[in-house]
Amino acid sequence: MDLMPKSKRKAFTITEANAMVPELLSTLETITSHIETGRAQAQKIQILDTLWGDAVRSPENPDYDEFRHHTQALKKLDQELNKLVQREIFGKGLRLPNGGLENGLVDFPTTFEGRWVYLCWHRGESQVTFWHEIRDGFAGRQEITTEHIIRMGREDDPDQVDDSNLDF
Repeated sequence: MDLMPKSKRKAFTITEANAMVPELLSTLETITSHIETGRAQAQKIQILDTLWGDAVRSPENPDYDEFRHHTQALKKLDQELNKLVQREIFGKGLRLPNGGLENGLVDFPTTFEGRWVYLCWHRGESQVTFWHEIRDGFAGRQEITTEHIIRMGREDDPDQVDDSNLDF
């Protein structure tokens, strides 16, 4: 028996999505910083591994402490990054499409004409000005019109719209 209730899907309005953009920028800057720091740690681990091979994992190795330090730092960064993404992206009902972290892409689920779609924001854009069908992804982005602003996330009851196609 599943004791975890199904999380309720939020249908964001365009105004709500735009209000989140400054916070998303800050979050993505922090994520980017974590990723860059992690790459530097991974590079140091790779150098030690190239020099010593499996022997670097032995406590008797002269570089063992340095290897262990970088390995633990990388693991801690990974945990922090996962917590950050869970809290600041998924915890707010948002979606990261494939490549979202690396490319600064975030989707806001919303409803339009009785179906779920995504408002699509890309780092560098000052506001959310595109949307796409669930199956179409970034390549299928369409400009938001006045009609979308009026209707998206406002007309449909999210509890009554089938969300089985949402992939998060």
